[in-house]
Amino acid sequence: MSAPPTSTPASPWLPTDFRHPTRVEVPFGHHLRPIRAEDTDLDMVAVMGSRERLWSIYGEAWGWPPADMTHEADRADLARHAAEMETHESFNYALLDTDETALLGCVYIDPPEKPGADAEISWWVVDECVGTELEAALDELVPRWIAADWPLERPRYVGRDLTWAEWLALPDLPR
Repeated sequence: MSAPPTSTPASPWLPTDFRHPTRVEVPFGHHLRPIRAEDTDLDMVAVMGSRERLWSIYGEAWGWPPADMTHEADRADLARHAAEMETHESFNYALLDTDETALLGCVYIDPPEKPGADAEISWWVVDECVGTELEAALDELVPRWIAADWPLERPRYVGRDLTWAEWLALPDLPR
């Protein structure tokens, strides 16, 4: 499926004049920035190195990450995410170290699929960062960042405000 043209937003869920952040500082020398296809090598290490836990979180809802994910499939997925950010369809931010030599997680900001929210937001860190100060800093940062920099009134933090099972049980919004 090809992405819509980048000149107009594909979805009315955000104001047309909204400019998404391009860099967000995270404590301990880390930052968030929009993910790109060029991040594939780093993303493959992060995702496949934490695949079992990520599947336990996102598998039922998104079918991700597949056990047989190839470099080419991941690159295509990251290119799709980058294109969707340009058209404001959805947003995927990579959590990177200072020199961008390691991808340590991602933050997803998506239009709602279920009633009761104006965005659905989730995030993860690689297995080696679970339970660390970095994970705690990201957990504290994301809701504060969303409140400060995003034009959202009712963001839903899936996996935080409600479990993924509870989210899946909600009715779908009409498409």
